[in-house]
Amino acid sequence: MANKKQEKQKGSDYTAGQIQVLKGLEAVRKRPGMYIGSTSARGLHHLVYEVVDNSIDEAMAGHCSQVTVAVHDDNSVTVADDGRGIPVDTQPTEKVPGVELAMTTLHAGGKFDKSTYKVSGGLHGVGVSVVNALSEYLEVEIRRGGSEYRQRYERGIKAIELETVGKAKGSGTSVTFKPDHEIFDDLEYSFEVLSDRLRELAFLNKGLLITLEDERNGKLKEQYRYEGGIAEYVEFLRRGRTALHDNICYFDTSKPEAEIELALQYDQGFSEHTHTFVNNINTHEGGMHLTGLKAAMTRTINDYARRNKIFKKDESLSGEDVREGLTCILSVRVMEPQFEGQTKTKLGNSEVRGAVEAAVNEHLSIFLDENPKAAKVIIEKSLSASRAREAARKARDLARKKSALEGGVLPGTLADCSISDPSMCELCLVEGDSAGGSAKQGRDRGYQAILPLRGKILNVQRARIDRTLSNEEIRAMITAIGTGIRDEFDIEKARYHKILVMTDADVDGAHIRTLLLTFFFKEMRQLIDAGYVYIAQPPLYRVHKGKQDFYAYSEREREEYVKRLGGNGGDTKGVRIQRYKGLGEMNPDQLWKTTMDPETRTIHQVQFDSEISADRLFEELMGEEVEPRRKFIEKNAKYVKNLDV
Repeated sequence: MANKKQEKQKGSDYTAGQIQVLKGLEAVRKRPGMYIGSTSARGLHHLVYEVVDNSIDEAMAGHCSQVTVAVHDDNSVTVADDGRGIPVDTQPTEKVPGVELAMTTLHAGGKFDKSTYKVSGGLHGVGVSVVNALSEYLEVEIRRGGSEYRQRYERGIKAIELETVGKAKGSGTSVTFKPDHEIFDDLEYSFEVLSDRLRELAFLNKGLLITLEDERNGKLKEQYRYEGGIAEYVEFLRRGRTALHDNICYFDTSKPEAEIELALQYDQGFSEHTHTFVNNINTHEGGMHLTGLKAAMTRTINDYARRNKIFKKDESLSGEDVREGLTCILSVRVMEPQFEGQTKTKLGNSEVRGAVEAAVNEHLSIFLDENPKAAKVIIEKSLSASRAREAARKARDLARKKSALEGGVLPGTLADCSISDPSMCELCLVEGDSAGGSAKQGRDRGYQAILPLRGKILNVQRARIDRTLSNEEIRAMITAIGTGIRDEFDIEKARYHKILVMTDADVDGAHIRTLLLTFFFKEMRQLIDAGYVYIAQPPLYRVHKGKQDFYAYSEREREEYVKRLGGNGGDTKGVRIQRYKGLGEMNPDQLWKTTMDPETRTIHQVQFDSEISADRLFEELMGEEVEPRRKFIEKNAKYVKNLDV
């Protein structure tokens, strides 16, 4: 035993020779995920945003009026602006041109000098150098001081010295880069994903012209310029829902702690759509500015209702009540923001909370006083939400008491697994009792739990919380998962770290899947953020001949298997094709082999690139208004295949 211990110690000696020094941009290429989040499609698009952010910072400083993003045939990208141009003179301490320093050195940039940029999105000085490190090549062209300059880099290393290529009018910077295939799994840019982010930036920067060009198939071009800024953004996000009041509450004010811009409007829906930004960065995890906004809104609306004797005795509204049906954009610009991590999704500056709270108190009070009709309908809606919330609380308490009396909390339809470690367990949400029976027989009882859902669950996009909680299937899911919903949600209480949506491969199955995703997005969004929600991909066909069995997940696969079974002569006699319309048609062993066995199944993790665009899509597809849904169907009908009618 002693010898083994000595051997272990000898093998794990930690010496200075094991300490690696990664010079220049080597660290970025070694661990790209640390700098751009991932090397998936999300990381790929992040490269564009990093370059665009530099142009936007120029716009915020008042030096840039237009930005152009062009995606070329080979998926290289050019980002051009009419800003001041990256400096080309020699940096005094490093003795290299400013542009070379910015492109090849981490933590080098003009954002640290507050005389250069009062506010900016890129504060760490890592943005464009990271793009350079992760690109097969990067070329920068600069117009400045009447001359045009150019430099090229390959995988972060300077390929040519900075050179003067001629005379030039005006000023600006153009960066062309091609993501490195050695780093990224997928090099295909999505026009829609880029469009969503660039449109968002145009809304947040009033009057800035942003152009997106796609030179690949179809040659698309879109331009975004919004003179109304975030007030127009609120209209854009609310477009499918009827407004409760005509006037948008908008203000723009400057305080020592931050520049604050807010736009809000209420509609007849039941969902809240509040989005916050710091220096153009979407802080989807919130932070101090959001805390200040929520506190101010609750206090101001309650104060107005009391002052105008709208409340009955001892009546008051909670934060959740006053935000029902709210569409709101809060944009703050902070000189030295403190974000939680490089991903910049949560603001930590405590002083911003007080500044936002004071500004919202002041300007929302003025809006309510000047628009008494709007104030009245907002408070009436909030009171209605309060009554629904109270009804939901009573229903929840009753359900808890009932569960306690029955001696167990888990739903009776749940076939739970035997392992208690949530990180090893998965919950399969199965459509109907028939498929549920096959799944229960075919599963691995150790770690797989089965919850059959009868019929279509409630569309929570159109329902208040009291109706949501009165739905039996939804209550069963909430109880089984264990996290609670909304303000009561606690990810630590999740009983499963994989939740598989298993629906039939037909129109009804697709509809149920969409209803379930709507529920998770609206009531348990943190489950999606944590990467716990998956969609199972059942096979469409079984192709068999004699003892040979194949499962096809597409028409192309089906044809390949038919050819394979036909042999060289192409004899398809005896080849049988079975079309699966439902999981209940499969035997337990078939269901296990095709859809439930981790070794052979295909599952897709549910993710969204932009919370705002996902929010808008759910509203289009599942909201009250019919017209946006009709337009969506007309636009996408041409892509539908194998429609079961």
